[in-house]
Amino acid sequence: MNIIFLLIGCSLVLAVGFLIAFIWTVKSGQMEDDYTPSIRMLFDDKPPATDKDELVSK
Repeated sequence: MNIIFLLIGCSLVLAVGFLIAFIWTVKSGQMEDDYTPSIRMLFDDKPPATDKDELVSK
């Protein structure tokens, strides 16, 4: 019977941890772009190379 209380406590701690992580990601702005992922597969072109990319390839 004691193991049930231990497992309930562990699951509550884990659930609260996931809730805190979710709230943190929403407040930091990671969930704001809901349009781009739906159209990302339509674009095959690579983005233009930057100076940093050119220096790494040399």
